[in-house]
Amino acid sequence: MEHKTRIKGNVHYVGVNDRNKALFENLWPLPYGVSYNSYLIDDEMVALVDTVDVCYFEVYLKKIRSIIGDKPINYLIINHMEPDHSGSISLIKQYYPNIVIVGNKKTFEMIEGYYGVGGERYVVGEGDFLALGHHRLRFSLIPMVHWPETMVTFDETEGFLFSGDAFGCFGALNGGVVDTNINTDIYWNEMVRYYSNIVGKYGAPVQKALQKLQNLKITTVCSTHGPVWTEEIPRVVRIYDRLSRYEAEEGVVIAYGSMYGNTEEVAEAIAEELSKQGIRNIVMHNVSHTSHSFIIADVFKYKGLIVGCPTYNTQMYPEMEALLSKLASREIKGRYLGYFGSFTWASAAVKKIAEFNDKLKFEPVGNPVEMKHSMKAETNTQAKELAKAMADRLKADRK
Repeated sequence: MEHKTRIKGNVHYVGVNDRNKALFENLWPLPYGVSYNSYLIDDEMVALVDTVDVCYFEVYLKKIRSIIGDKPINYLIINHMEPDHSGSISLIKQYYPNIVIVGNKKTFEMIEGYYGVGGERYVVGEGDFLALGHHRLRFSLIPMVHWPETMVTFDETEGFLFSGDAFGCFGALNGGVVDTNINTDIYWNEMVRYYSNIVGKYGAPVQKALQKLQNLKITTVCSTHGPVWTEEIPRVVRIYDRLSRYEAEEGVVIAYGSMYGNTEEVAEAIAEELSKQGIRNIVMHNVSHTSHSFIIADVFKYKGLIVGCPTYNTQMYPEMEALLSKLASREIKGRYLGYFGSFTWASAAVKKIAEFNDKLKFEPVGNPVEMKHSMKAETNTQAKELAKAMADRLKADRK
């Protein structure tokens, strides 16, 4: 019988979709849902690669049993210990008590810490392998992509790369699983958002992982989130490579906070002048309205960032401070920063943004614009000058 779960040969998809969760990690919106991917290799020895969020265990178990029936699972390979992937370990162990858990030293520290699960284990290191019969699996450690225990499992026989969160993206899978069987349009922006939100801080470890994997003859990438990649592997790798090197396109993100619309006027004036100066990629975000998830993704896309907000309780506007804190923690390289602010009786916003750039370490561009009360002709002129300075800096990078 041809299983609808089959990816190729005796490798099956047994993951699940979550269209109920509003926020991934209780932080990041999921407008298209998210998948928790797990894979079953039905060989002479049966191996399960990663598990799923424990909320979906009943569906998960049904999928496994639809393939192997009452056969035992010999190995559970844990590439990544985050609970959306490891959450079903305890229950799998209850249903398959003789299963051997496969992971590295750090994996087992986390298994004991999260679940207190014991039993037989196979502790692997760089280059160790596991023979299932037809399939021969080789393990490679890719720490901090994006947890310290993360590893990948490469099937040397068929070219499957079980990559953990690497090459993952937001978005549930609607019917099909493999990229050749689905419309992948929604996943490309969701991949940028997933990378920037979840993995973004760890560009250097991602680069090391890409170098480690570059000589493998990979036919299929099986991530823990998003589609199974076959034809689109080169595009997926290019995206992760570009983002992890913090490369960006010409363009400007204007992120602003505004209580009564006055500071927003400055943002609009800057955007208009940027357009007049020939900058086509301009994205504007109200930091109180747009989830910071989408703003962070756009900062990963474009070189220029102009931020502005009113003074609030003698500090920076709270939503702006929260956004800049999230950006600083990702240690993004190679960005240009312009900024503006407003006040009524005590100026602070501009000064606080300038101080925050000590953490961001972005290249300052132009003169900051500081507005008292509301937009005047002088403020409008200064806003245009800031926009022109940003446009000139971006044009200087043109080849």
